[in-house]
Amino acid sequence: MIRTPRLVIAAPSSGSGKTTVATGLMAAFAARGLAVSPHKVGPDYIDPGYHALATGRAGRNLDAYLCGPERIAPLFAHGAAGADLAVVEGVMGLYDGAAGAGELASTAHVAKLLRAPVVLVVDASSQSRSVAALVHGFASWDPQVRVAGVVLNKVGSDRHEELLKEAMEGTGVPVLGVLRRTKVVRAPSRHLGLVPVAERRAEAVEAVAALARRVREGCDLDALLALARQAPTLPEAAWDPAHEAGAEPACGPPPRIAVASGEAFTFSYAEHAELLRAAGAEVVGFDPLRDEALPRGTAGLVIGGGFPEVYAPELSENRPLREQIAAFEGPVAAECAGLLYLARELDGKPMCGVLDARGRMAERLTLGYREAVAVADSALAQAGTRVRGHEFHRTELTPGAGPVPAWGQVRPQRRTEGFVQGHVHASYLHVHWASSPGTAARFTAACARHGEARSAA
Repeated sequence: MIRTPRLVIAAPSSGSGKTTVATGLMAAFAARGLAVSPHKVGPDYIDPGYHALATGRAGRNLDAYLCGPERIAPLFAHGAAGADLAVVEGVMGLYDGAAGAGELASTAHVAKLLRAPVVLVVDASSQSRSVAALVHGFASWDPQVRVAGVVLNKVGSDRHEELLKEAMEGTGVPVLGVLRRTKVVRAPSRHLGLVPVAERRAEAVEAVAALARRVREGCDLDALLALARQAPTLPEAAWDPAHEAGAEPACGPPPRIAVASGEAFTFSYAEHAELLRAAGAEVVGFDPLRDEALPRGTAGLVIGGGFPEVYAPELSENRPLREQIAAFEGPVAAECAGLLYLARELDGKPMCGVLDARGRMAERLTLGYREAVAVADSALAQAGTRVRGHEFHRTELTPGAGPVPAWGQVRPQRRTEGFVQGHVHASYLHVHWASSPGTAARFTAACARHGEARSAA
């Protein structure tokens, strides 16, 4: 049963201030002594890092496209276990979902699946009375979505605030916060959005503290908490990685799987490590920027997403680790940043050279959901396995696929992509393993076989 009080923080469009309000609320409630569970609608990796900093708990994603609508409430319950309050930051505009798929994966869709009240963050900087029409439209569009409060953001003056509140009186939607225009709180951005917490931790701590102060001063925290407590009980059971992994009991020692981390590799879903452990693996981290060797006894590698293009010179300078990865014979799962790191070079800087391909920065951003089919058997998937994934990068690889591609993309257009090369599976596609939990068990089993073969040699 799901009884956790919860709020969804949404907006009419991107850029309205969702992250400011959501992160500030998380930090403000945590400062009150509440255990706050942070969540993010969609596939975004960066915002959950700020959420984790604000709450001290893992930031988790709720993506109905990647994981399926049926898993949203169970994944939420798993992440929110033991919490006094859950705050869910939306994505894009409230009703914006996967292209061509109606409401699927929209903030509204997730709010309905969680039966959570929605607080709409409105950029009021260039309007007064019109704000009432905007809020009325969003509140009445879908009767199953309960827009239960508004936070007015970027308000210019006392007089501006008065005009906005007067207009809102006729909507029946209460104003639960007013935030003035300010340039005090800044989070630097670059080609894929905010700069991750891992790259600016000291500054990020200060920024989150400033957001907490701003939200505490401008929002009615008591009213927001009371609203969250109105969310009804849901009958769903929590997602359980031990049950989902479905792994057979291991006979030997757990295989050690090394997961890339540090500033260059910050993109990961918390459930991946949980599934690997549930499948019987020992999960350890390593930093390709600083560690000159893999952890002792490594039987498999997971190299996820991040910003290798920003750190290409430093990654290239760590030649001992590059050479060890090039010679590594165990299973390797690499996606996006990991794909580029395994290439021969990135922006002219030597990388690991596992794949005969070259990466470089591109002019255009590649972004969107994908449907794909595994082309060949690998440590991650059996040939013919269908997956849903997400691409998010401003780089390109030449060639984009090896002699044996990782995936045959079905939607939005047909093409092959990635590499299956011996023990390596590398691709631009980000896949959430909770959608196919057998992935973790398959990969862990392959790592265990490699470890056993190495011990017997």
